[in-house]
Amino acid sequence: MLSNTQGDGPATDAADRAIDEVIDRYNEAFHVHDPALLEDLIADECVIEDTNPAPDGARHEGRIACLARWSQLAGDAGLSFSPEPAEIFGDLAVAPWIVRWGPRENDRVRGVNLIRVRGGRIVEARGYMKA
Repeated sequence: MLSNTQGDGPATDAADRAIDEVIDRYNEAFHVHDPALLEDLIADECVIEDTNPAPDGARHEGRIACLARWSQLAGDAGLSFSPEPAEIFGDLAVAPWIVRWGPRENDRVRGVNLIRVRGGRIVEARGYMKA
């Protein structure tokens, strides 16, 4: 799924997990609506700058708050999440996506997450979407 990877083989623990593995598992959680896949991906010091509410979004700080927010979204079967190939720049993934909430053509939005990974876990995520 990623256009540039930085690791080979399975990870034995979170610290050994490459950024591409983290992003693939993160995307899978939203694609299959399984928040449990997020459990081991979020660092204690994680910060999310969310896309909503407009115009500035909300800020979520700490593992518990970030896991709660992403679990809410990942578990929502009314949303259809389609990740696009991410680009990796060191510890930063630029991860575009499309989310759909209905059957009509305009029931969708494109966006991108800027996700920073350290020690095999997400420490920062900033979400942006097209208006």
